[in-house]
Amino acid sequence: MFKLNEVSILKAAKKIMQPISFSFLLRKKFILSLLFALCILQMHAQQNVILIIADDLGTDYCGFYPHGQDTANMPNIRGLLSKGVQFKNAWATPYCSSTRSSILTGRYPFRTGVGTVISGAGSADLDSTEISFAKLLKYSAPTKYATAHIGKWHMNIQTPQKILYPTTKFGYDFFQGNFQGAITDYYNWTKITNGLYTTTVTNYATTETVNDAINWLDTLSSGKPFFMWLAFNAPHSPYHLPPASLHTIPGLTGTAVDISQHTKKYFMAMIEAMDTETGRLLQYLTAHNLMDSTNIIFIGDNGNDKRIAQIADTVRAKGTLYDYGIQVPFIVSGPAVVNPNRMSDTLINTPDIFATVLDLAGYTNWPAAIPLGKVVDSKSLLPVIKNQSGIAHPWIFSELFTPTPTPQDGKAIRNKEYKLIQFDDGHQEFYKVVADTFELNNLLLQNLTAADISNYYELCNALSNLVGTNACQTGVGVENYLIDNQLLIYPNPFQEKLNMTLKYDADIYLYDVTGREYDHQSFHKGRQSISTKQLTKGMYILQLKNEYGIVSKKIVKE
Repeated sequence: MFKLNEVSILKAAKKIMQPISFSFLLRKKFILSLLFALCILQMHAQQNVILIIADDLGTDYCGFYPHGQDTANMPNIRGLLSKGVQFKNAWATPYCSSTRSSILTGRYPFRTGVGTVISGAGSADLDSTEISFAKLLKYSAPTKYATAHIGKWHMNIQTPQKILYPTTKFGYDFFQGNFQGAITDYYNWTKITNGLYTTTVTNYATTETVNDAINWLDTLSSGKPFFMWLAFNAPHSPYHLPPASLHTIPGLTGTAVDISQHTKKYFMAMIEAMDTETGRLLQYLTAHNLMDSTNIIFIGDNGNDKRIAQIADTVRAKGTLYDYGIQVPFIVSGPAVVNPNRMSDTLINTPDIFATVLDLAGYTNWPAAIPLGKVVDSKSLLPVIKNQSGIAHPWIFSELFTPTPTPQDGKAIRNKEYKLIQFDDGHQEFYKVVADTFELNNLLLQNLTAADISNYYELCNALSNLVGTNACQTGVGVENYLIDNQLLIYPNPFQEKLNMTLKYDADIYLYDVTGREYDHQSFHKGRQSISTKQLTKGMYILQLKNEYGIVSKKIVKE
């Protein structure tokens, strides 16, 4: 690989022109033509791609995001912005395995079967028949790429057969790193190379990962385009103290007591150490004339762990479908970016990396290589990267499902302004996230505006179409369609008693939002009341049925 610039091209052109007896004007035209031709050649040269993924890093420790709070020192990653585009509305999944599997395949978790963290026997892992972008780059792309995965894998259960998968099933020339889950000690961990042999490593894991990345790059022949997935373990727990040369946080002793007392400081030290080592990789690329031909994608794989969460309700951190659990930093930087140093509010999912990597490699016809009937959800970010008209995502999606169901399991979908969470236990939460970033105001527990109702049905219908089950709850917004004053309810919200005025005799049914019936009574016309002491707080649907029809109203117990 080589680097072209105007100075080197002009020098070459002048050297060519020395023995030729041209007029000054003709020489100038020749040099300019050659300059233009070589620049066009450079624009169409194969571009390398490096995907850097930080483990358990949300946006709030990243000072380059608008809502950054107590932020970590990240000058090298921040430096990518000058040649990049930053995405402020990027969703991953609540856990690393499901995010990584979706990135590699471009498919949502319900398609891959990986819906949570892979934690050993009984966990669903990534099927070897899935089509990875690494496999397409290695075998199908017009220009074959060298491919490597360096660092954490965590897409399969670790067995003697499956540790071969990165190179034998998923298209990598080279794999080196820890295979499953978080390492237990950043200074004493096991590294697997190509599934063939293991090594006990005592070097700091973040440093070792960059060493391995640089060593692999050194093996490549000149001019060979490459893709590398660089998967740091940092800043995932355990929150071990990095070497002093890699961070600037003062006063940290590294003892268990100190880590417990100052967990956030250790977390920030680990982020800074990761940034420092990322800077060493960038220096290598610069020294070897690779920066101008390499696009870099930097992301987190899910939100921050609750131990270091910077939100009041830490239950809504990693492992949940709330924004703090799934919103991640996302930067694309490099020669492909047009009009760099900008922020995009485009809605994107981490599975979009699949199509983006292939497009950055010049492989735009990749859909032809996907088996018939296999759905790929990924949408390329190249139009946004090129500063052209947007991407075809009117909404983004995330989900969580576990072998043993938990209250957090469910699906989330959002558009530019609103977000709907459909939990697997049947209840829903609905937020106007453009104004309620911490998701404190569940709109389903109050009277909805016409815009609220419209967006609710837009999202629940989109979710229904995606996953194939009805996600729209009956009764949301139906109070706007009451007719002829058949039913008047007061107060609403209510507490221990609900009063009604009926124009005609009717049967009254009371349902929760999942459609489960709580009460059914027959009433004569006039004023009536229902005791509601037994109801828990939340939203319910009261339905009137008589010979004149059916009328429903959303009611809320405070």
